[in-house]
Amino acid sequence: MKVIWNQKKYSELLKYLESKKDITYQEFQGNLGISKDYLIGVKTPILKKVAKEISKTDYQSFLIYNTHKTYEEILLHGLLIGYLQEDFSVVQELFWQYLPYIDNWALCDLTCSNMKIWYKYQEEGLIFVKRCLKQKNKWYQRVGFVLLLDYYVNNYYIDAILTICNNHKTEEYYVQMAMAWLLSICYLKEKEKTRAFLKENQLDAWIQNKTIQKIRESRQIGKEEKEEVLVWKKK
Repeated sequence: MKVIWNQKKYSELLKYLESKKDITYQEFQGNLGISKDYLIGVKTPILKKVAKEISKTDYQSFLIYNTHKTYEEILLHGLLIGYLQEDFSVVQELFWQYLPYIDNWALCDLTCSNMKIWYKYQEEGLIFVKRCLKQKNKWYQRVGFVLLLDYYVNNYYIDAILTICNNHKTEEYYVQMAMAWLLSICYLKEKEKTRAFLKENQLDAWIQNKTIQKIRESRQIGKEEKEEVLVWKKK
C-alpha cells in the first residue's frame, strides 16, 4: 500500500532536509547564481534518493503538500517526475505543470537530465520540446534545448536540431548558453553535419562564438582542430 502524504509527514520531510544541510554546499550553489534566499543546501545525490522514494508513494498527495518554498522542495517535485512508472502522456503533463516553478538553470538542467523515459519516446517527446521553444518564458525555452541536448544528439535527429537552432531567435542569456552548449555537443557527436552548419548559418554571433569557445574547451579534439574552428567566428 502506497504511503499517503499529510501535513505531519511533510513536516518530517522538511526536518530531514534541514538535517542534511551543508553550509559549504549552500554557499557553493549560491555562487553559481542560485538565489541563497531559498537554498537549504542539500546535495543533489541525497535529493535524488529522496525523490525516488517519494515516486513510490502517493506522489499526488505529496504534490498537494509541497510548498515549493525552497529550492530543494521544487527540485524534489521535478526529480520525482522522472522516476514515475507512468505512461509518457502522464509524465509529459506533470512535467508541463512543473515548468512554471523553474526559475534557474540548475532546476532546469537537473530535472531534464532525470527524464530518462525520454529515450523511449523521442518522437512524441519532440512535440513537447517544440512546445517549450514556442513559449516566451526563457526557462521553458531552455528546457527545450536541454532536452534536445540530453536525448536527441544522434544521427537521426541531428538535422532537426540544427534546423531548430538556426531558426530560433533569442537574446536571453540562459537560452543562448543552452544553444551553444547543445551545438558544441553536436559537434563532438555528429561532427560532419555540425561543421557544415557552423560554416554557414543564421545564428547570432554570440551563440556562434560561444559554441566555438565550448568546442575549443573540449579535451576530445586536438590542438590543430581547435585552431581550425576559429575560422568560423563571427564579428
